[in-house]
Amino acid sequence: MRRDVELTLRGIRARGRHGASPGETDRPQGFVVDLEVTVDVGADRLDATADYRALARAARAAVEAESVVLLETLAGRVADAVAGLDRVVRVRAVVHKPRAAASVEADDVSAAAIRGAAR
Repeated sequence: MRRDVELTLRGIRARGRHGASPGETDRPQGFVVDLEVTVDVGADRLDATADYRALARAARAAVEAESVVLLETLAGRVADAVAGLDRVVRVRAVVHKPRAAASVEADDVSAAAIRGAAR
């Protein structure tokens, strides 16, 4: 029997070279990722759920990969990476770009992407 449970990981820090403005891809800048992950929990054992470390590593690796222009594209890349992990049924990945928020005089700039379907 399948038992879906939602896990939330907030504040995953990563560095990447993403953006559309001049100089944004010259050096790594900070990004923060929040994940809401629906997992299929098979039993009350560590090997029967998603590994939190693997979820965070997948998000970081996606941010650290090849540069993209849009924050929306980066959020999709993170969601795709996490969705491919064992026991993940659905993921909502929110990628925050703190430096961009300051440039538009806002508290936060982020983009979210969803992969998979809740059952």
